[in-house]
Amino acid sequence: MNKAYRQDLILRLIRKARVRTQEQLLRELKAMGVEATQVTLSRDIRELGLVKTPDGYAQVSRVAPGPSLATIAAEAMTGARTAQNLVVVKTLPGHASSLASAIDHEEWPEVVGTIAGDDTVLVIAPDTPTAVRLHNKFMEYVAV
Repeated sequence: MNKAYRQDLILRLIRKARVRTQEQLLRELKAMGVEATQVTLSRDIRELGLVKTPDGYAQVSRVAPGPSLATIAAEAMTGARTAQNLVVVKTLPGHASSLASAIDHEEWPEVVGTIAGDDTVLVIAPDTPTAVRLHNKFMEYVAV
């Protein structure tokens, strides 16, 4: 079991349900086929910056590393096209990586992932209708 995969599952679990104890978290992980010890789980909780709240574990909000998606898109995005479940977003040269990172930090549920080149970001959606909605969402950032 890969540490990054386990920690990703932990974050998903605490975001979708109230997880109040480490024992509950261990049970949830085990139900997903992930075996972990209490020591490992404690380390993961510390490394992920999780805190116990009255509603269960939560991740301390992190400040986004850089400008917002709206700022980058308004300044650097030049257009977008769809191709089935993909959205190809064009930027000014050298800005694709920043835009992809900003998209990733938004954690939009309709985005499966991004891949960036120099002036192109490939945004992967789960299906064609979702890609069309994403395209429309991105086009709202392009200056008219």
